[in-house]
Amino acid sequence: MSRLLQTGLNAGKEPPIKVVDGEGVYFILSDGRRVIDGSNTGGPLGHKHPVMVEAMKKAASNPVINEGWFWAEREAAAEDLINIAFGEEKSWVGAVRFFLSGSEANDLALTFSQALTGRRELATRERAFHGMAGLAREMTVQPQWHGGLAIQGGGSKPVPAQVPVQIIPAPSHAEYGGSPDNRPVADRMQGTQEKLSAVAATIIDYTQGGIYYDPEYQDYVANAARAAGSLWIADEVVTGLGRSGRWFAFQGAESRPDIVTLGKSLAGGSAPAGAVVMSKAIIDEMKDKSWQTYSTFRAHPSAVAAIRAYLSVMADGQLIRRVQVLEGRIRAGLMEIARKHPSVARVDGFGLHWTVELHGPDWRNWYADTVEPPIASRVAARAIEAGAIIGTSGEQTSLFLAPSYIISDAELDTLLAALDHGLEVADAEYERDKA
Repeated sequence: MSRLLQTGLNAGKEPPIKVVDGEGVYFILSDGRRVIDGSNTGGPLGHKHPVMVEAMKKAASNPVINEGWFWAEREAAAEDLINIAFGEEKSWVGAVRFFLSGSEANDLALTFSQALTGRRELATRERAFHGMAGLAREMTVQPQWHGGLAIQGGGSKPVPAQVPVQIIPAPSHAEYGGSPDNRPVADRMQGTQEKLSAVAATIIDYTQGGIYYDPEYQDYVANAARAAGSLWIADEVVTGLGRSGRWFAFQGAESRPDIVTLGKSLAGGSAPAGAVVMSKAIIDEMKDKSWQTYSTFRAHPSAVAAIRAYLSVMADGQLIRRVQVLEGRIRAGLMEIARKHPSVARVDGFGLHWTVELHGPDWRNWYADTVEPPIASRVAARAIEAGAIIGTSGEQTSLFLAPSYIISDAELDTLLAALDHGLEVADAEYERDKA
């Protein structure tokens, strides 16, 4: 029996695999198998990328310096992030602060917004996930990720709410299936500005719950938030720095956020890191103020080295262009798979982040409180037989594909073939339930 207390990315009591190593786009398992790491939003360059490995070796010789002391390398990492990632549109960017993770970045961006606006309420969209720390957990409205205890056999003990949270409608879109609402966005979002009238910050993400944003939706929410006096936070923890096929997902629309939060890809997977990027307008309001938050290991030398190394790899834009090419290949493959498998209810995504949702119970009633692995976890377990690990984010009926940017065409085809193989389990259950 393991003495490590953990929660798996795929729901179920027992972990389906044990990883002992990784190389390129592959995990190496305890039984010696090499399987494609198909759902790793924190590993944009795969495993053991030579630039990242070299940076981490050099980082070991850096001073042990905490967030409270000025350090030139940390300053340089902030400049790199603004100059490389924001590039030609950096003129509206004011400043950067680094954090330990995307969750912490979201939590502190939200508390900052409360302090700046004097408001307490917060807002997000239906089925959102923003992390598991502090107010980030409050804004995570997927029922299985309540931060408390799921009782295997039925029931849960969630953490009590800290703040009032307004939940606005989610985007309505799918590349395949689903039940899209084709009304104009203003009709679908009627009453949103009123809901945001007492809100300190409205935080939106671009992938969580398998819901992917469209430009019209983003611009509507951004304008409604500003009209209501709410700050708009773009949660780019998953999508930022390349995964969307752009530097940032928000660049697909005209509106620009007050605050951007980053994580996952920021340090290339070689160190835990997050960041809050604030607009010049926000920084102007900070001229006579200091942000009274501190943590010893924020922007630790290892994280700073990894951030600078990752940005150096991404700087020429070649990998982002590669993501754009792979987007077409993964879309075509998933459409073919969806048409083949009757268990597939919906497919959506962009760049190198895609969700396959199965027919089954309503996600609103899923609390991860069963001993039996849900159907999505059983599909993922069977996919391992065909050579790939696919994650479910703890969902009952959804799987997501998010491979590294360095994946080859042949390796992507193997990942899709593994999903195809795994879905045979869902098809059998779906046909049995229909009978």
